[in-house]
Amino acid sequence: MRELVFALEYRPGCNRVADALAEHPDARVRSLSLHATADRLWRVDHATGTRAALDDLEAAFRDADYYADCLATDDCGATQTTRVLDRDGDTLVLYSDWERTPRCASVPHIAREHLGEGVLFETRHEGRHYTWRLIHPGTGDVSAFFDAIRAAVGDCARTELLKTGDTSAADAGDAATARGDVSGLSPEQEAALRAAVEHGYYETPRETDVGGLADHLSVPRSTLTYRLRRAEEHLAKRYVADERLTDAAAEMYR
Repeated sequence: MRELVFALEYRPGCNRVADALAEHPDARVRSLSLHATADRLWRVDHATGTRAALDDLEAAFRDADYYADCLATDDCGATQTTRVLDRDGDTLVLYSDWERTPRCASVPHIAREHLGEGVLFETRHEGRHYTWRLIHPGTGDVSAFFDAIRAAVGDCARTELLKTGDTSAADAGDAATARGDVSGLSPEQEAALRAAVEHGYYETPRETDVGGLADHLSVPRSTLTYRLRRAEEHLAKRYVADERLTDAAAEMYR
């Protein structure tokens, strides 16, 4: 199996969800489940943010002229329904059902055409940056997939490849984490993490944001966001693994 991670950076006015998130920088949307057939798409998304942010995000999903995940630049005639599954405090869970037309295009449907069936999808949407992580069989044409994505989004979004490779590399990193090894961060992830600490990204309140940190490191914002998230994920897993090892050792000597 192969892993493919890329980001779309939407320009203003091209995607209502991106516009709403840009107005609320602390809000986030991530997919909990995403499934696609040749002509339909179902997904469940989890959003976090202030009450005002969740109001705007709910409206962006439910009241848009066309489905938020469609890469078309105007109404393509598709039928879509979005329902609120849960809303409590600073969280919002949305279920979307989309039936496409021949004019519609989406990342999952383009992936089916060029990467084959059995593709798994994970998404994170922060500001105008929409990051997609795909796990695919590795038998398709990745270049043709990206060409089709770029053609579909046109001038509305910039595409950026963040990672491609065999999932075994990620599995090896997870195994190292489970053993409690101190290694595991790539040089790029370590550099991003060090810069974030040195420039006050983790201070409260923050002394810099992702955009300022990305400018300092001369990397695209979506690239830096991805590197920080993977580094944080690695450190969190290592911490939990170390706690479990400590508990297991303590149990042995009781």
